[in-house]
Amino acid sequence: MKVEQIYTGCLATATYYIESAGEAAIIDPLRETSPYIAKAKQNNVKIKYVFETHFHADFVSGHVDLAKKTGAQIIYGPTAVTGFEAYIAKDDEEFKIGELTIKALHTPGHTPESTTYLLLDKDNKPYCIFTGDTLFIGDVGRPDLAQKNADTTPEAMAGNLYDSLRNKIMPLPNDVIVYPAHGAGSACGKNMSKETFDTLGNQKETNYALSNISKEDFIKELTTGILPPPQYFPKNAKMNKEGIEAIDDVYERGLNALAPNDFEIAANQTGALLLDVRSPEAFAEAFIPNSIFIGLDGQFAPWVGALITDLSQPILLIVDEGREEETVKRLARVGYDYTIGYLKGGIDAWKAAGKELDDVKTVSADELKVLTAKEENLKVLDVRKPGEYDAEHLEFTLSRPLDFINDWTNEFDKNKPHYLHCAGGYRSMISSSILKARGYEDIINVNGGFDALKNAGFATSNFVCQSKKMK
Repeated sequence: MKVEQIYTGCLATATYYIESAGEAAIIDPLRETSPYIAKAKQNNVKIKYVFETHFHADFVSGHVDLAKKTGAQIIYGPTAVTGFEAYIAKDDEEFKIGELTIKALHTPGHTPESTTYLLLDKDNKPYCIFTGDTLFIGDVGRPDLAQKNADTTPEAMAGNLYDSLRNKIMPLPNDVIVYPAHGAGSACGKNMSKETFDTLGNQKETNYALSNISKEDFIKELTTGILPPPQYFPKNAKMNKEGIEAIDDVYERGLNALAPNDFEIAANQTGALLLDVRSPEAFAEAFIPNSIFIGLDGQFAPWVGALITDLSQPILLIVDEGREEETVKRLARVGYDYTIGYLKGGIDAWKAAGKELDDVKTVSADELKVLTAKEENLKVLDVRKPGEYDAEHLEFTLSRPLDFINDWTNEFDKNKPHYLHCAGGYRSMISSSILKARGYEDIINVNGGFDALKNAGFATSNFVCQSKKMK
């Protein structure tokens, strides 16, 4: 028996590879299929099943492609309705993988079709559960992603989840291993642990959702203080439910190397978004005017999903050499399939062709301290999340979260200087690029972010302190 967790940090997502006696199954695969096919080929086994715990909202699954390429059967839990060929399991139905058995346990709550898969070893002993978004380590899935009707309000779904946990999961033995679909960083829950698996017994002791909590309090806990889901979530869920374009076709279209002149023509003719995925430092030094920065080495996919609202938007890439395929793949993971090419030779080729360039001015925290001593009304924008700002911020900064940049873009005089900072520099550079593209003439990014500013000796405040001052 082989059970392997394949964890993808940028999405905080776990896929599972199960193997026994010449057969394999994949649970919740990502969009790209080649790693799973290569692993099965290397081990000389046949992929028999692709199990989906639910219609994922935070990434596009590779289930349809994987089934077509391997002949595997796609399995969903009860109540699922798909736009492609799939087998809809009955509650408690069993599936054989070599000497192992997987039992489908219908556990609605995160979504109506959510299903936990119980793996039984060759002696029919419960070994582990693949819980999807039903049960995380330290948390449970949010109850507000189902298409809304009278039976699927967040309160109703939270009540279903309470029952699912107590009727289907908690009766299992304490030594059963819990393998969830996500870890810390995912927007599918509120307070997930950085750990990616645990025993059920330990979760019963440490996870509030499995404690002796009343149903009423459980529902209140799940439906209070949860941020709205990112805009791409329902779009990804729809793609997973209805079917998707083959990943090979997405690669073929996206891996189109364009010389600077051809890149410029394509941008003008298609209205493509120019997406620069290099480092913040490289972008600040020189970028193509009107391009948007979202760096590959940060929380790339979640920020793409939050800020690029049209999944069918054509995209042209500015990327470091050798990372073109990685970029196309990571865009496709969250449903952005319409990359139409990349700048051959990168920004150096653009420079060599004598094309126009722009830059983002930067200052150190110490330089900003000198400037604030000279000028009282300096506009300094903190683009971190509201909770970060409330916890601690510079006394004179304004909270303008990147998450809501479309709501505040037009608040300020575009001809005056604005200084931006986040925690470390990644989000403030995204914000800087968007503001520059929208006509702000004088944007300055603060290097090092909030920690550097604190170390420079700026006074800080927090929400509690402000409340006390108001009194």
